Order: sequence, then structure tokens, then C-alpha cells
Amino acid sequence: MAGTSKKSRTSSRKHAPQKRQTSGNPAKRPVIEAGPVTFGDWVGAARLRTLPLAVAPVILGTGAAQVTDPHLHWVIALACLAVAVLLQIGVNFANDYSDGIRGTDAHRVGPARLTASGRVSPKQVLNTALVFFALAAVAGLAIVIRTQQWWMLIVGAACIVAAWFYTGGKRPYGYNAMGELFVFVFFGLVAVLGTTWVQSFALPLEAWLAAVAAGLFACAVLLANNLRDIDQDRAVGKRTLTVLVGKRATQVVYTLFVIVPFLITVVFALLLYPVAWLSMLVLLAIIPAILIVWTYRTPRELIIALSLTSLSSVGYAALMYWALVAA
Repeated sequence: MAGTSKKSRTSSRKHAPQKRQTSGNPAKRPVIEAGPVTFGDWVGAARLRTLPLAVAPVILGTGAAQVTDPHLHWVIALACLAVAVLLQIGVNFANDYSDGIRGTDAHRVGPARLTASGRVSPKQVLNTALVFFALAAVAGLAIVIRTQQWWMLIVGAACIVAAWFYTGGKRPYGYNAMGELFVFVFFGLVAVLGTTWVQSFALPLEAWLAAVAAGLFACAVLLANNLRDIDQDRAVGKRTLTVLVGKRATQVVYTLFVIVPFLITVVFALLLYPVAWLSMLVLLAIIPAILIVWTYRTPRELIIALSLTSLSSVGYAALMYWALVAA
């Protein structure tokens, strides 16, 4: 009887359905079959909703450049746009790879990632990120050759290093509450001021103010993203600023970040740029985003706030560009 019971238990364990693992390193666990990967999956992994954050600084920087040099250097401006967009796509794929192999994307609320899904090998995703970084470097090199500002090679290298170590490496700064600081520096100061400099070789006050506005919009998008993922990040030990300060403080900081650019609008309007008042129209999108951040019931609702904030950044930039060139 005892032997029979033991054999029965062993047999039942052998035929019992196995529980699928949903965490750990995707590179070391079985691939989850979910159909072939489509072009749409790759487009989704590029996270197009974040691209306005790359476009906005170039628009603002170009407008600020025309304050001191009214001539539009459209070739250089387009090259700056290429660098910004290619870097943004590259960092999105790099994040997909790095978060995926750490297992921190196993229970994402937002769009599924390629690496975490197991449908694409981590090496493929990494190679895709490196291709976009390389293309950005080529566009940046073209700008340097055209402007003869060779010292900017160091700036370009710093951008790529910062893009990788956001979630890559042994101690990614995005996992240690430093994400907002680096986003402000690179999406705000470096992107706007760099764009202005290579077109006009000057950095007027308008460029600095625009850089602050662009950086704050980018930080606000990151806050909305991290607020959406706060429970998951806390569970896997990802110490974002949102995890450290909590939900309520994040809501307050987000609100400040999206309101300050409109205070900057007032400064622009008082600096002989009356068309700048038109940027207040962007509040029609920002106010709903703020309401969502404060009243959301499910994390998925924050995807709308994230998208509204990202699109608002480029709308704000376009209207401020008009104000600068129309003066």
C-alpha cells in the first residue's frame, strides 16, 4: 500500500501541469510561443510615443538659433533631428534588452517588450539597439564635420554612454533614482543647447529657457511611466525616484514639471515674443494629463497621460518656435 501510494503520487506529479515561469533571465528560460514576431511588434518596441521628446528639443533649439542667426540651417537642423530620433529609438531597444534580461519586464502594465516576451532573442534586440546608436553616431559625425566643432564628439559619445547605462551595465542609473536627472540633462540641456550651438555658435537666454522647458517635459513623461510601473518596480527592486518618494509626491512633482514650461512661456512673452502666449493652448492637453495622474484607478490609464504629455512637448515646441522666428 505504501509503495503503491508513493508510486501514485510520483505519477501524479509527473503528469501534473507545469507552472510557467514568468521571471528571471529571458536569455536562460524557454521561449514562450506566441506567434511569429511581426513588423508591428518591432515598431511597438521602438516606442513611438516617446519620439516627440526627441523632436521637441530640436525644434526649440533651432528656434533659439534663429534668434541670433535668422537664416535657417535646415541641413544641420535635420541632422540634429536624425541624431535625436535615432538615439531615442536606440535607447528604447537598449532598455528592452537590459530590462528583459534582468526580468524586470516580466509583468509589465504597458506594451509588451520583445526580450521579456521571449519571442525575440536578447542578442537580436541588442544588435538592433547598437545599429540605431551607430546610425546616430554617423549623423552626429556629419554635423561635426560640417561645423568643424570637433569637441562635440565628446558630447556625442557621452550621449551614447548615457543612453546605454540608463538600464544597462551592472549599476544602471535608471535603477537608482537618477533617471530624471539624466533625462533633464540630455533631453533638455544637451539636446536644445547642442542644436542651437551647431547652427548659430551662440547660446542666447532663449536657448537656456527652452532647454529647461524641454527637459521638464521629458522628466514628466518619465514620472508618468514610472508611476504606472511603481508596484512592479518596487517588487523587482528597481529603485526609481517614484519608488523612493511614493505615489503622492510623484503626482506633485509631475504637476510642477508640466506647469513650469508655461511659466517660461510668460517669460518669453515678456521678452518681446508675444506669439509665445499661443503655447498656452497646449494646456488643453496637459490639464487632462494632470487629472489622469491624480485620479487614475488602474496603472493602464497612465499610458494616456504619458502620451498626452509627450505630444504636448512637441506642440509646445512648435508654438514656441513660431514665437521665436516671428519676433
